[in-house]
Amino acid sequence: MDLPTIIGIAVTALVLMSIIGLYNSIIGGLNRAQRAWADVLTYERQKNKVLDGLQQHVNHYQEYEQSLMSEITRLRSAIAELPSTANGDSLVNAENATRSLLNGMRVAVEAYPDLKASAVLNNLMREIAEQQENVGAAIAIFNGEVERFNNRIQMFPGSMVNAVLNRQLPIVPFTDAQAASGFSYRPNL
Repeated sequence: MDLPTIIGIAVTALVLMSIIGLYNSIIGGLNRAQRAWADVLTYERQKNKVLDGLQQHVNHYQEYEQSLMSEITRLRSAIAELPSTANGDSLVNAENATRSLLNGMRVAVEAYPDLKASAVLNNLMREIAEQQENVGAAIAIFNGEVERFNNRIQMFPGSMVNAVLNRQLPIVPFTDAQAASGFSYRPNL
């Protein structure tokens, strides 16, 4: 074999290995984003389990607080509607329902002193708040994986490999407009 043939084979092999590496990194990124989404779903569903105890407890006060029962139902529905494929937009309803339930629980506790004195309700409120913190952490991980995946399929040369071989669409990250509206950044100048 002559030198130009060897160089040609080496360059072709290098290009082919680079394409395979990019292809595999796109698939790996998609899998990591899907796994992070599965973690978000797991924490949301664990929050749903806590609602069973809360619902039983609130049933004792049902004549006083029917709206709290409807908030529990709304949250259960929002969690049940979460898709198995990664999509941050679909998480908005569950997060809004959680926020609404926690606010409703605070109002109920303030309005009814015997409900306020209930250690069971206080423990349930704390458990839901802890589950919500877990969801928040899982969302942060999910959004990071989504950003890395979207960068891989949208930036050159991964965009070319994706357009020809993978054909994956960008994943929508979760954004919380309500939380973002209360945040303003001002550099310390």
